[in-house]
Amino acid sequence: MKKCFTVVAALAMALLAAPSQAAPNLTGVWKLNLSKSDYGPVPQPEAMTRTINHNDPSLQVSTYQKGAQGEATTELKYSTDGKMMENKGSKGSAKWDGDKLVVDSVRDMQGSELKFHEVWSLSTDGKTMTILNHITAPQGEFDLTLVFDKQ
Repeated sequence: MKKCFTVVAALAMALLAAPSQAAPNLTGVWKLNLSKSDYGPVPQPEAMTRTINHNDPSLQVSTYQKGAQGEATTELKYSTDGKMMENKGSKGSAKWDGDKLVVDSVRDMQGSELKFHEVWSLSTDGKTMTILNHITAPQGEFDLTLVFDKQ
């Protein structure tokens, strides 16, 4: 019995001493892979490029998008420690959940409030970033899947 307890205690100590998984670094230029992305009920853009500068907890995201409504570039700043950040036309927070980044934001789009719940993940080889996005709008709720390839 004492030997079994010693083995269990040693195993528990080894697990507690193991380093926690480090958050991935999302820095880079990312191009939307249109064939792997799913825009659901929303028209897919012609092109999207996202440039990320990530120095934890600072996360700066510049997104260029071209579509039927023209071209637009947005600049967003987040702090991955969960701190609420104010951006032009939006506010939001980001925090790590293991190796996934969870971003919750509220944006004003032409007088309507849109709520975004995003889960960002990076492939093990660091070449693909996937963003699962749940959007709540006055017209209802829907999901998008954005898949980006690192350039």
